[in-house]
Amino acid sequence: MQANEDIKVEERLEDITGITCIYVPVNDVYESIKWYQKNLGYQPANNDHIEPGMVMAVLNFPDRNGNLPSPGLRQVVPALFLHKSDEEGGRLRFSWPLDSGKPHAMACFITPRIEELFERFKENGVNILGERVTSGPNITFADPDGNIWEVWQP
Repeated sequence: MQANEDIKVEERLEDITGITCIYVPVNDVYESIKWYQKNLGYQPANNDHIEPGMVMAVLNFPDRNGNLPSPGLRQVVPALFLHKSDEEGGRLRFSWPLDSGKPHAMACFITPRIEELFERFKENGVNILGERVTSGPNITFADPDGNIWEVWQP
């Protein structure tokens, strides 16, 4: 098939309705939970028992009332599944030739308050890799394990 051919999609029910989770490799799940809480507002799922030495945790964004979402067919913000992993297992990043081969984020969050988030990042010592203004301001940053993320304000 040539790249410019029209691809016909059958009329049917939706196949994909969102992203429910992103699997994140980390060295220390317990410490990573604290980092994601402090910097991005993620909270451990209701059924997770948080303790040092744990090997997996599920984090969600609470709603405006502080309630954690119930799993469903439509997820607006994906959960993060933190998994203990040796660095040889890889991190969430890749190099992009258009960016001079610099490591690139694997996912981008959306925020209505990027300036507040940027100030929080600076106060908390988050590894900020870059800022830019394209169709809106973006911040590229890394967690303590080197997983690279981006946040954007439309």
